[in-house]
Amino acid sequence: MSRGNFIAFEGIDASGKSTVAKIVAERYDALFTIEPGGTPLGVELRKWLLDANTPMKPESEALLMLADRSHHVFELLEPTLAAGKHIVADRYYASTLAYQGYGRGLDLGELRAATDLAIGTTLPDLTFLIDLPIEVANERRARDAKDRFESADEHFHERVRQGYLEIAATATEKWAVIDGAGTVDEVVARVEQELALLPWNHG
Repeated sequence: MSRGNFIAFEGIDASGKSTVAKIVAERYDALFTIEPGGTPLGVELRKWLLDANTPMKPESEALLMLADRSHHVFELLEPTLAAGKHIVADRYYASTLAYQGYGRGLDLGELRAATDLAIGTTLPDLTFLIDLPIEVANERRARDAKDRFESADEHFHERVRQGYLEIAATATEKWAVIDGAGTVDEVVARVEQELALLPWNHG
C-alpha cells in the first residue's frame, strides 16, 4: 500500500487557512486535523495553550506545542499516512518557528532542534502558506481577548507573518506561498493549481 500524502497549511490568524484546509481535505478525501488539538491529549493541551488568562513563559508555550506535535505524529499522523490515507493539517512544525521563534523571540536554532526531535522524519509533502497583510487580517476578525494568540498586538502578528515568509523562502522542503486575498473560491483555486502537481488522486 502506498503512503498517503501529507499537506500542511500555515498562516497568521484570520488568514483563511483553516477554511481553505477544510475544503481541500473534503475534495481530496483526506483526513483533516489541527494543531494543537488533533488528538484527545491535544484537545486538553490546546485549552491551556490558548487560554490568555493562564500566564505562560514563551519556553513553556513552545514545549507544550511540541509535546502536542510529538503525540500527534505518533498517535495520528504516522499511522494514517502509513495506511495510505491522505492528511490535511491546519498548522504543523512551522507554526512553532513562526509564533514562538519569530513572534516570541525564542532561539530559532534551539526550536528547530526540538522540532526535529518531536516530528522525526514526518515532514509534509507540501506546505501552503496562506499569506495576508496584517491590516486585511484585522478587518476579517473580531479579536478574542481570551485567546493567547489572537489577543496579541499587531507587532507580534507582523513578526509572525514575516517569519513565515522567511521560513517559506529558505525551506529545503516544498512550500507554496498563496495570496490569501479575495474570496474563498479564489484562494482554493490558487491552492489547487499547486495540488495538481502532486502525484495523488483527486478524491
